[in-house]
Amino acid sequence: MKFRSLLGAIFGTSLLATLLAPSGLAQGSAADYRRSTQVAKMARGAIQNLELHAQWDASGQWVWYEREDTAGRREHVLVSAETGIKSSLPSHEEVLAAVQNKAGAAGAAKGQASTGFDGKSFFLYFEESGTTWRYDLESKTVFEAQLKEATCLFLEAEPELVRSRNGKGPTSIVFINDLEEGLRVLWVEPSGAHREYGVVGPGEALRIGTDAGHSWLLKFQSGEERAAFVANENRQIAWVAESTVRPSARVPQAHKDARLAEVFIRSYNAWIRYVQSGDEVQLTTDGEQGHGYDQRPIWSPDGTRVVITKTRKGDSRKVYYVESSPPGQVQPKLHSYNYLKPGDAIDLTKPHLFDVELGIEIPISDELFPNPWSLRDVTWDVDSKRFTFLYNERGHQVLRIVAVDAESGHAKTIVNETSETFIDYSQKSFRHDLANTGEVIWMSERDGWNHLYLYDSKTGRVKNQITHGDWVVRGVERVDEERREIVFRLAGFYADQDPYLIHYARVQFDGEGMTLLTKGDGTHNLSFSNVGDYYFDSFSRVDLAPVVELRRTKDGALVCELERADWSEAIQAGWQPPERFVAKGRDGKTNIYGIIHRPTNFDPELKYPVIESIYAGPHGAFVPKAFQTHYRERELAELGFIVVQIDGMGTNFRSRAFHDVCWKNIGDSGFPDRILWMEAAGRKDPAMDLTRVGIFGGSAGGQSSTRALLAFGDFYDVAVSDCGCHDNRVDKIWWNEAWMGWPIGPHYEEQSNVTQAHRLKGKLLLTVGEMDENVDPASTLQVVDALIRADKDFDLIVFPGAGHGAGSSAYGVRRRRDFFVRHLLGVEPRWE
Repeated sequence: MKFRSLLGAIFGTSLLATLLAPSGLAQGSAADYRRSTQVAKMARGAIQNLELHAQWDASGQWVWYEREDTAGRREHVLVSAETGIKSSLPSHEEVLAAVQNKAGAAGAAKGQASTGFDGKSFFLYFEESGTTWRYDLESKTVFEAQLKEATCLFLEAEPELVRSRNGKGPTSIVFINDLEEGLRVLWVEPSGAHREYGVVGPGEALRIGTDAGHSWLLKFQSGEERAAFVANENRQIAWVAESTVRPSARVPQAHKDARLAEVFIRSYNAWIRYVQSGDEVQLTTDGEQGHGYDQRPIWSPDGTRVVITKTRKGDSRKVYYVESSPPGQVQPKLHSYNYLKPGDAIDLTKPHLFDVELGIEIPISDELFPNPWSLRDVTWDVDSKRFTFLYNERGHQVLRIVAVDAESGHAKTIVNETSETFIDYSQKSFRHDLANTGEVIWMSERDGWNHLYLYDSKTGRVKNQITHGDWVVRGVERVDEERREIVFRLAGFYADQDPYLIHYARVQFDGEGMTLLTKGDGTHNLSFSNVGDYYFDSFSRVDLAPVVELRRTKDGALVCELERADWSEAIQAGWQPPERFVAKGRDGKTNIYGIIHRPTNFDPELKYPVIESIYAGPHGAFVPKAFQTHYRERELAELGFIVVQIDGMGTNFRSRAFHDVCWKNIGDSGFPDRILWMEAAGRKDPAMDLTRVGIFGGSAGGQSSTRALLAFGDFYDVAVSDCGCHDNRVDKIWWNEAWMGWPIGPHYEEQSNVTQAHRLKGKLLLTVGEMDENVDPASTLQVVDALIRADKDFDLIVFPGAGHGAGSSAYGVRRRRDFFVRHLLGVEPRWE
């Protein structure tokens, strides 16, 4: 028992708080609460050049951007990419004023404008009026222009449709339809699914907010694909005219034009209808309800073969909940939704191969794909001699590319990825087929670190490891098949930097010529010129305001620093960035990284309870790395706490061994590392009072924060847990089986917060939205039931009409803060 706990038993909690509170300490006061509500505004507008939206001219040789000078005036800067020499240009406001003055009473310069620069003139396109204006730098004159002249505004249409990549900052696209038929505008999700966002009519424009790197598809109402674009932060107009490149068709064009036959499903079986004769042939007879063929044929390029998948339906579990207080009526509503849980039977999909001309099936043995979690990316070789697919076995310990011979149906393994623990298919999976050379680029952690490999896609032989070392590939930016090189993101390469910081590099397919494209000590984001010879490198840390550099692609050399954000005004106002801190983990060797938030009125002579903001989901790493002007944790710190965030073992993006700690062990949540980290931080800073420790989190963080009081109650005293997935048997199937494994074993029950509820120590507040469709609300209420049966005291808030994350609502946040003030500071919250 802690010394403080013993005193509390003797004197009582309220008296104890009085006895231990340092003289003059006003933590949890009304002034602290007022400051907590205002701290988010402290740095707003007080950091110059925080966001730099640089753009390229059409030649890719000139950069222009808007900056703020020390007097608060905004100006445009023009930079030569070759020399790095800067010169001043008129500001956006000056150009806009000149255009509006020229437009005069005609009012043809209204609404939001897309802005471009071609090295000699600014162009402004106003979609509200459909007009384009040109501001000539030499003559300083303005005149109305044709939109076609303003090539610096346009996105280039993509020759192939690609999936959206992670967003690289907000931007927008103005879709202009110069055709005689309306176009549907669809976002291509990272999964490849399409989501419609509207229709742009003939001769009309439609602006849509998006993120750089997001992919968009335009289709005719008939469904035919017309154009594809990828958003970037520089050019914002996607103009679709007759000359606009069409994306390559996913249905092989040779067969599509030949129209030899079409597949359809009748009574769960596959049939073929021959177009010229109209004859129908039944291909299968074994289809039945619950185990039928799917209406998604994948044709060979020559049209002689077709793959049709057959799916055995799994469980159709439904989760029910009652909406207690529906708007507009007195009586509650019953809702349900489909929601598979760990151990449930899932849909099993397998491919079947057919000879179209003979109307017969070519049998395929499923020995290499007996129990699919998923079977996707069915792709024909260009010569129609075989097709391949990606097989992810249930349990996520086998991931392989399987090739099937089109003549014999013989299946063989091309890539075989296995693991004794798990394969992180959702975060660290990459496959790129090189059709012209018969190769495939593949991502794997087989040597203990996440790297890229080059395979011979015909034989399955590893030709070479492309990247290697005690660092990780975080993602592939682009593959240049012509130059046989890859631009990718990496982390952990620089031994003297935080291993979570994102850097970029370029490497050849054979692993030679690796060139680092970033060097600054921070987490980076690149934006290449339209030509590709140069790029912007923007980097920052939580304790380093953004720096933007111009670099040369050929060798990564620095051309010049464009701007460095200035936070001096914010610092003078009392704002402070978080502190980075590193300590050894449970093995005494591995560095554990985190950050510390202190209140703006921090006094090193006082003692502050410590609160951990936790999210330990194995799918990622969660301590912020990039600069922000505000963190939600700062609002809590202002009440008189020191708030910390830590990535312990079992989270992602370090070595394979680091990640494997979570295997069948989510309940660990990295606590042995977190506790050691806080103890080391406390030795450095005696103001951290580790006799008073709180913790909070939501979802997976809700699971972990409750777990802290059940398994580590000798260290943690107070927890607030929102919408926790407290029992991995009750939560969604994919996330839990990915890390806890399949079949369901005794470890699921052993690590459940329900079965461990009787071990509760300390003060616990549980919150949950009654309409949560992400984590079954029963997950929280079963903990409540177990706590009641164990005769344990706790607090509970059920939010009527609320979904996942209800504890982060204004009321939920207020109650969370009050809970910590009451139980860690020992005072009643004082908002007024």
